[in-house]
Amino acid sequence: MTEQDLAGRRAVITGGASGIGRACAEEVARRGAHVVIADLNAEAASAVASELGGEAWAVDLSDTAALDTLELQADILVNNAGIQRVSPIVDFDPDAFRAIQRIMLEAPFLLIRAVLPGMYERGWGRVVNISSVHGLRASAFKSAYVAAKHGLEGLSKVTALEGGPRGVTSNCINPGYVRTPLVEKQIADQAKAHGIAESEVIEKVMLTESAIKRLVEASEVASLAGWLASDAAGMVTGASYTMDGGWSAR
Repeated sequence: MTEQDLAGRRAVITGGASGIGRACAEEVARRGAHVVIADLNAEAASAVASELGGEAWAVDLSDTAALDTLELQADILVNNAGIQRVSPIVDFDPDAFRAIQRIMLEAPFLLIRAVLPGMYERGWGRVVNISSVHGLRASAFKSAYVAAKHGLEGLSKVTALEGGPRGVTSNCINPGYVRTPLVEKQIADQAKAHGIAESEVIEKVMLTESAIKRLVEASEVASLAGWLASDAAGMVTGASYTMDGGWSAR
């Protein structure tokens, strides 16, 4: 049985109803935290929250104006929600580019801004940002995603510098391609952008730079998030932890 090292902690996980977010919610709940499943899909969020004994927060993170005055109580914030669009820059829909920045960079800023006062008051807090190897490296046809993840890396480091003296840590996790619905939905677009068959995308696009030729499992990302949220990681801040099978070692 997992040690209850997060007992008494309140964790807010965005995109918590599926994929990496759900895995993170399951991990911190196993470790004793009360989980808040923040997700656009209210029904799915309620189902996961009920399963884990937590609560659901139906929220549209693309409506960033609504988050400007948010006050949010949490000991642990996991910024995970994201979307993807694969397209050459010359064809990239400007509205889609803006939407990705709102959901994956503006919303994390506003959520961090909302939780920090309470964390500062209690003298303890953990911000875990689910970034990507694309926060450290670039790939063609992903201008919006790469830009947002690079921005998240900078935001995380600034949060670490400001929060450190107040007992708050902030770190990024940088996985390669994770076995999630978000990745599966990319296959057709990747095939079109690269001019290859869909059956070739995982081998020729997703795993071409990785030394370990498999997708990352969401549970692996969650295990690291759980450790970063614990007291054991109290001296870890401003860091970016790659979980990319060696991709960024090149």
